[in-house]
Amino acid sequence: MRQPTTHKEQLVFLKKIEGQVRGIQKMIDEGRYCVDILNQVHSVIYALARVEDKILEKHFEHCVASAVKGKSENDRKEKLDEILQLISRFRKT
Repeated sequence: MRQPTTHKEQLVFLKKIEGQVRGIQKMIDEGRYCVDILNQVHSVIYALARVEDKILEKHFEHCVASAVKGKSENDRKEKLDEILQLISRFRKT
């Protein structure tokens, strides 16, 4: 049986992002300068994009690669369709 891909190493980054979001909330509570708040928001967006990249990379390396190397034509088609849907969805954001 195949081991599911884990993303536990991303929890460290997500916890840092959580702290950044709390910092933004505090900045808003304190009435900080708009540009400073926006800079922090952008930092969070960038950090989330890095987490997204790492998870997608693992998905390709493990889940997709396994399906492509496997014997099931149906599994290959499902994974490739899944990737195409992700690309389409990500381009809209």
